[in-house]
Amino acid sequence: DRLASRGEVIAKEFSAELGVSEDTIRRDMRELAGKGLLQRVHGGALAASPAVVDFAGRERLAPDAKVAIGRAAALSIKRGQVVILDGGTTTVQLARHLPRGLEATVVTHSPTIAIELVNHPSVEVVLLGGRLFKHSVVAVGAAAIEGIRDIRADTYFMGVTGIHPEAGLSTGDLEEAHVKRALSRAAADTVVLASAEKLFAASAYVIAPITEV
Repeated sequence: DRLASRGEVIAKEFSAELGVSEDTIRRDMRELAGKGLLQRVHGGALAASPAVVDFAGRERLAPDAKVAIGRAAALSIKRGQVVILDGGTTTVQLARHLPRGLEATVVTHSPTIAIELVNHPSVEVVLLGGRLFKHSVVAVGAAAIEGIRDIRADTYFMGVTGIHPEAGLSTGDLEEAHVKRALSRAAADTVVLASAEKLFAASAYVIAPITEV
């Protein structure tokens, strides 16, 4: 309840408020973290992102919001631009809503995004390779990062599982966090596509501070 209302729990303050030891609070936090109900941080806990479930599960989270976000992002892409599309259910909506007459290049490490664009008449697709991270259906690892080094894009549309003013942008997998950082460095601008359940939530692996986007 405290996480839902305030977005964070500071162990020292909460223990004094409830009249129990900090050890008790921290033990309960460990138990809740093990159930995926919070994300432990130094000194306390933040709300855990519900978006760390598998791809099929994420498709059921905020579907209407993701369509609206994807449509708005698609309309921001201009003729001749090179853009990077992250993997994820919101970026799939962006791909689906690209105008049929748009001439642009999409770079992606997501087979799902590439397949969405197979029948687009004027968007060129550059598919980056690597080890397939099946949870998010994206390529990760050294091969993916090596391919990213050759890209100079206008905009990177990033997906995340958590956005928090202090904890920054985060995701649930270490290799995925490294790839997202490399993609961000390869673009002049980075735009994060996120529905409301990801705001003020955190996951285990930091991608970048919120000031980077």
